[in-house]
Amino acid sequence: MSRLAAHAATLRDLHQPGNPLVLPNIWDVATAHLVAEAGFPVVATSSSAVANSLGFPDGEKIPAADMFAAVRRIADAVGLPVTADIEAGYGLDGPDLVAAVLAAGAVGINLEDTDHGNHGLQDPDAQAERIAGIRAAADAAGVPLVINARVDVFIQATDPADHASVFDDGVGRAKHYRDAGADSIYPIALADPALIGEFVRQVEAPVNIMLRPPAPPVAELAGLGVARISLATGLWRVSLRAVRDELAGLR
Repeated sequence: MSRLAAHAATLRDLHQPGNPLVLPNIWDVATAHLVAEAGFPVVATSSSAVANSLGFPDGEKIPAADMFAAVRRIADAVGLPVTADIEAGYGLDGPDLVAAVLAAGAVGINLEDTDHGNHGLQDPDAQAERIAGIRAAADAAGVPLVINARVDVFIQATDPADHASVFDDGVGRAKHYRDAGADSIYPIALADPALIGEFVRQVEAPVNIMLRPPAPPVAELAGLGVARISLATGLWRVSLRAVRDELAGLR
């Protein structure tokens, strides 16, 4: 546990507003090695890419055991902190979820507030209680697990033009999750620079932004005070496109 605790502390320390931790999310040992070889200090998984690579669609369709086994293979292969995208937690309670994450060798998690059963959003009070339970279980295990709490109101509002209308809900959820024990907040799909800057200002916690158009580039996100930048499925989509182009040329 001492090694995991040290990795968790390193991961937390790398969340610096204005000097963001950039995470090129991967899905297997080969891509984890590439991230490490490129000099990135942390390896992060993409739940969608892991699931797709193993033959499952996104949205908690992959069995939890398969997801954690994939994370375990990645963590075993690299000597870096690993943060795992575990969707909404596969229905596991706090102690069981933390036990599974730590057994897989991960020291950070992404946790969605999407309700996959009802295809909507979790009640923010219930989600905050869940985060508090995870924090308590991690503290009891002696590993300061880094909880990146995803706020999904912006991805549910599929048109970016609607993001201003759900902004207050997003900020309210973010503060609730922060106060429950989340270390960073991930308003996935929020891309408008003005809204990102205001979100950072109001939430007063490290903020994670997804690097995908129409979001601003890394330098601009740093200037807005963002502390963490995720590529999400970006590398997965690039890799599929490269294979598709190669196959088209061969054909």
